[in-house]
Amino acid sequence: MSALQETEVTTDVAAVMAEVGRNARAASNILATATTDQKNAALIAAAEALKTAMPDILSANARDMAAAKENGITGAFLDRLELNADRVASMIAGLHAIADLPDPVGTTIAEWDVPSGLHIERVRTPLGVIGIIFESRPNVTADAGALCLKAGNAAILRGGSDSFHSSRAIHACLVTGLNSAGLPEHAIQIVPTTDRAAVGEMLKGLDTNIDVIVPRGGAGLVARVQAEARVPVFAHLEGLCHLYIDKSAKLEMAVEIAVNSKMRRTGICGAAETLLIHSDIVDTHLGPIVEALQAAGCEVRGDETVLAQIADVKLANDLDWNTEYLDAIIAVKIVDDADAAIDHIAAHSSHHTEAIVAEDQAVVEKFFARIDSAILLHNASTQFADGGEFGMGAEIGIATGKMHARGPVGVEQLTSFKYLVRGTGQTRP
Repeated sequence: MSALQETEVTTDVAAVMAEVGRNARAASNILATATTDQKNAALIAAAEALKTAMPDILSANARDMAAAKENGITGAFLDRLELNADRVASMIAGLHAIADLPDPVGTTIAEWDVPSGLHIERVRTPLGVIGIIFESRPNVTADAGALCLKAGNAAILRGGSDSFHSSRAIHACLVTGLNSAGLPEHAIQIVPTTDRAAVGEMLKGLDTNIDVIVPRGGAGLVARVQAEARVPVFAHLEGLCHLYIDKSAKLEMAVEIAVNSKMRRTGICGAAETLLIHSDIVDTHLGPIVEALQAAGCEVRGDETVLAQIADVKLANDLDWNTEYLDAIIAVKIVDDADAAIDHIAAHSSHHTEAIVAEDQAVVEKFFARIDSAILLHNASTQFADGGEFGMGAEIGIATGKMHARGPVGVEQLTSFKYLVRGTGQTRP
């Protein structure tokens, strides 16, 4: 680890960040031609370093958790911040999974011949230098750094101040992996200061040394990035996710999926925030679903129809249909049919993830065809909205925009392409 990264920088932030950018660009030039074996060796060595350093990582995280509690951080964000042995083990498994993925760099996406006799190939290439700005979750340090490395990109990571020590302990393991494989340690850098001015420097592009920015955090962070960034952004908006229970849904499945979608982890962007239930099954499905949610510790806020059926719920207001709670709270609305559910989602969704529980395939196909969100699920929990669950090893985030990347951002989404054109002496008339 370089001296620049060992302690928090409190001097000239602009100068420090300019150096970070230059180092990242130099490293990206080397990574662009690094072999698959080199990159995989770095990932495997980093995974071993994480295993060895687990006590230090958990100690650093305990320090961050104590500070967060003292600062009054909410339960949902504490859940995002907290590391334990299982979560570190998941990071380790993620690094191995990314190492096992095919290397996208240099692969041919398509090739064809044209009448002039030219042979044209479209080939994947690294994006270059990727800046990742994230909040709370220290595991993003490992996931984002590893994914960028596998795709041949240099990464500049700026985590939230609440995860300062945790992220640095994890980053040290990534650097160990890079050094072990003979790759430049600046291939994965972590911003060495909590000063928010560093984010501003990243959004300016660090003298054209950043090629794309990926924000991963709340609506405030994403809004700032989109408003101020002078480089392309992979938009990652809030996860205002919906679950629709159709009249054809099996009751037991509907109960299990509703509880898991909301309560497995309430602080992640794939947690369901609004539950829509077909009016024809109010008498059979509403009670068991709400009771199961409440038994799991969830606060239920319902519309007037829900209140008429179940007394111990709060009346939802207009704000509830537009709120990403990231907590054990869910808004429940009764809808006349699938069309009404689709209309509600269209009006309130953040285009992240929506799910339907139904046995009627015609309704499912309508749901899939008409809803314009990055991820749609049928008879499955919204909590599967995750790059690891998609077989990508991990993810940098869920992109909700439509340009370049959409849905889980994994190694393929962290590449661009170029055209290789081979001729036999052709000239154009």
